Amino acid sequence: MSSPGPRCPVREQRARWERKRGRTALELLETERRYQEQLGLVLQYFVCILRAKGTLRPAELQAVFGPWEAVHAASQELLPHLEAGRWGAGLAGLCRHLELYTRFAANQERASATLQKWLKKKRFRRFVRLQEGRPEFGGLRLVDLLPLPLQRLQQYENLVVALAENTGPDNSDYQQLTKAAQKLSEVTQKVSAIGREHENGRQLQRIQTLLSGRHAKGLTKGRWFLRQGWLLVVPPKGEPKSRMFFLFSDALLMTKPRSVLHILYGGTFVCQALYPMAQCQLQRIFGHSGGSGGGLLSLSFPHEKLLLMSTDQEALSRWYHSLTAAIRYASHLLWF
Repeated sequence: MSSPGPRCPVREQRARWERKRGRTALELLETERRYQEQLGLVLQYFVCILRAKGTLRPAELQAVFGPWEAVHAASQELLPHLEAGRWGAGLAGLCRHLELYTRFAANQERASATLQKWLKKKRFRRFVRLQEGRPEFGGLRLVDLLPLPLQRLQQYENLVVALAENTGPDNSDYQQLTKAAQKLSEVTQKVSAIGREHENGRQLQRIQTLLSGRHAKGLTKGRWFLRQGWLLVVPPKGEPKSRMFFLFSDALLMTKPRSVLHILYGGTFVCQALYPMAQCQLQRIFGHSGGSGGGLLSLSFPHEKLLLMSTDQEALSRWYHSLTAAIRYASHLLWF
């Protein structure tokens, strides 16, 4: 009986890469089949029927579903390549359609608002529930399925990056897979940026509804929201006063609450001051130790100085880091 030959670490590493590549390729194929199936369900039982019945006008159909049909067609084009093992060619083809995903992301807010408006109508709501009750949907609702393309985009990036990383340079698919992974990462970043803009818009809208008084209108426009919370303002004389602060990318807004019994504006906040972060000098007076004793922050502006206190040292530390980030961001803008 012959003894086994010497181990070869290079061959073993290549074998591990090949096994991982095979598992990733199989996962990409199986999840693409499921993805196409779900895209097809929405297309067949919602888009096509709503168009045929004239329930939604073309503009409203576009508002709710965006480029759904084109995304489905792109998946139909990709799947045969994956089933035949033509990973590079298939994913190179997919990259030509990735602009659909940025369009889909940009339409998300409009899609959600339009769908919610239509779901308030009894006949439309009954139609949606009837379709969702079909066994093909497996209990999934339309609102669960509408974000599907953006979820799939993230899966594409994860799987294709893993596939490229486990494909050797001597493989015929290497160049196409590497380029596809890079392109998917770029598009995913664009979609994430769109998502952050949408979330910021929702936060600004929420904050605007909390503000009242003649100085409140338009205060949040064009800003990035960072943080809000209660802090104690320590005056030169007298007792500290509790105030609600809203921190934006370029400014700190100090407000005080109105009485809940106010006829028009009960439960809102009156704007007291808006401080430009580009002109702020920040210092932590105490609250460095990480204990439970709270802390004090000093914010110096050209014509005023604020002393802000919190009994929660961890919360104050988060405020310190957020304020530091806002100062850095606002100061950077001055150079441009």
